[in-house]
Amino acid sequence: MEIESATRADVPEILSFIRALAEYEHLSADVVATEDGLRESLFGPHPCGEVVFARDGGVRVGFALFFHTYSTFLGRKGLYLEDLFVKPEHRGRGYGKALLQHLANVAIERGCGRFEWAVLHWNAPAIGFYEKLGARAMNEWTVYRVTGAALQALARGGGGS
Repeated sequence: MEIESATRADVPEILSFIRALAEYEHLSADVVATEDGLRESLFGPHPCGEVVFARDGGVRVGFALFFHTYSTFLGRKGLYLEDLFVKPEHRGRGYGKALLQHLANVAIERGCGRFEWAVLHWNAPAIGFYEKLGARAMNEWTVYRVTGAALQALARGGGGS
């Protein structure tokens, strides 16, 4: 097993992993990402994220997409895991743990004060897995999101009182 960084040439496979994750999470209809968009956002002049693959032999069996955040309380950057996905037929063999361990090392090497991610409430297998690794739920926080028309309205000064 090895962990390798993705390159521009890997964009079709990155999108394939994103679609597989979305299918697992019952969110396939929400995927509007395109190869061109990923190529620009991940490998363009101002990359906003990075991708690594878990590979067994010549087969990529999992991926993780991550980026830096910033904590004002710590006064340091952090690492945020946006997506982690191991193909169902390869689960239970340590690939997810290897990806998380790799990213924990990236966080330490880059001087990050924390490494965090979100998980869907119904995803009990993932929650159990993360807790076994020492992660703890931040139950006192609620994530808010503004997208689409609501984002446009907020930017124009609308969206409430």
